[in-house]
Amino acid sequence: MKSERRNGGAKRMWAATGIPSRRAGRWGCEKVFFLALAIGLVGLQDLGGAELQQHTLAAWETYFRLTERRITAELDDGHKFLVTDFLGDSDASSVRNLLQHGQVYVRKMKTLDATDQEIHVKDGMIHHWLGSIFVPGVKLDSLLEWLHDYDRHAQRFQEVEESRLIARNGNTFQIFLRLRRKKIITVYYNTEHTAVYRSHGPRRASSRSFATKIAELDHPGTPQEKEKPIGSDSGFLWRLNSYWRYQEEAGGVIVECESLSLSRDIPFGLGWLINGYVESVPRESLENTLTSIREGFQKARTAEQSSLPKQ
Repeated sequence: MKSERRNGGAKRMWAATGIPSRRAGRWGCEKVFFLALAIGLVGLQDLGGAELQQHTLAAWETYFRLTERRITAELDDGHKFLVTDFLGDSDASSVRNLLQHGQVYVRKMKTLDATDQEIHVKDGMIHHWLGSIFVPGVKLDSLLEWLHDYDRHAQRFQEVEESRLIARNGNTFQIFLRLRRKKIITVYYNTEHTAVYRSHGPRRASSRSFATKIAELDHPGTPQEKEKPIGSDSGFLWRLNSYWRYQEEAGGVIVECESLSLSRDIPFGLGWLINGYVESVPRESLENTLTSIREGFQKARTAEQSSLPKQ
């Protein structure tokens, strides 16, 4: 009976892809699934344009404002500071042990409304991830100075092709970044961001960065390159906020980032195929950014030490 149910499921899946069902029994359910997934991912390139709707934007604003309310309360706690500190003693200890062994900690986050219900985002998807990493052998001030050097971010971060500081006013930075996000397909963006840094004592700091412009590029890298109308593009990245916390500890600095981004929704009928793909892109982008900070700073420190005159 179980075998019949499995074969029936395989045949239905093949029927959905338009491939003769008799091949399902020979290849098996797993091969059926991965072929169907490949078809869905190839089809991702042909989803067509999407329009950012006002109701989608309103849901995004509700979500990030409630998220910022929680973040502000945590930063003002006076005792705990890192997001992981608020997970409970056991989980916080596990995370710190993970970081001390050189691993990156990533988990999916979710902000609920005032009634503890999910915030519905019609015609869009909000991607909310938390990532942490430990950067050894660095002081907080040195790390912040390195991060403030936005003209060199293109040399230090995997997804940044071009970077420059537009303006600085105290601890507020206006930045231009040309971004490249690649997985199956590659999408390029001209983006501008505002980043605001805040000190929480000699060993703690935080920053908030929000994109003020995200323009997807058409025909990137060619003479025909141009920006698509903002909010009327492929819809893979409409909004991007990031909330950072830095805490100096013995031997280095813990860096945490909460990443919030808004993308288009998946067209009806394709969700089961490509939802995982769409969710994985912001997660991997966050991991890449965190590892770029650790590896980039360590590389810069090694280069600096090698340039010093030998005793």
